[in-house]
Amino acid sequence: MTREEISEFFSRRAEAYRNHDYMTLTEDHTEDGELDSRVGGHVQGRSAIKDIYVGWFSSFPDVQFLTEHLLIDGNRAVQFLKMVGTQKGDFCGLPPTGKRFAAQCAFLYLFAGDKIAHEIRVYDFTEILLQLGVLKAKPAF
Repeated sequence: MTREEISEFFSRRAEAYRNHDYMTLTEDHTEDGELDSRVGGHVQGRSAIKDIYVGWFSSFPDVQFLTEHLLIDGNRAVQFLKMVGTQKGDFCGLPPTGKRFAAQCAFLYLFAGDKIAHEIRVYDFTEILLQLGVLKAKPAF
């Protein structure tokens, strides 16, 4: 894909994220695509990738993925975003807390043609758990 096509691809994905359209988001991946994340670990194939999207939208029905920067280099892109939401459903086996979280994230995408072949999501999972009240931290000083 060209730089412009990749930019349009992410504009369309932003709309799908706003609408929690997990089917469109899943279809953006190749049939045997891979996704690595702190929550889901390493998964392969659209069915497993769909479960990651459905899990986030179920746990955080108001979750938003807000793009702050998009860097494009050939068939790769890095999306820096802010993820915010309120835990209303089970999350990684943890009951709903009703608390909000906000996390800075970086998602790396490797494309094969016009689909995502591999996505790597980087975020501070511990910070999310702290904000949800699942973990407690003692002040360092």
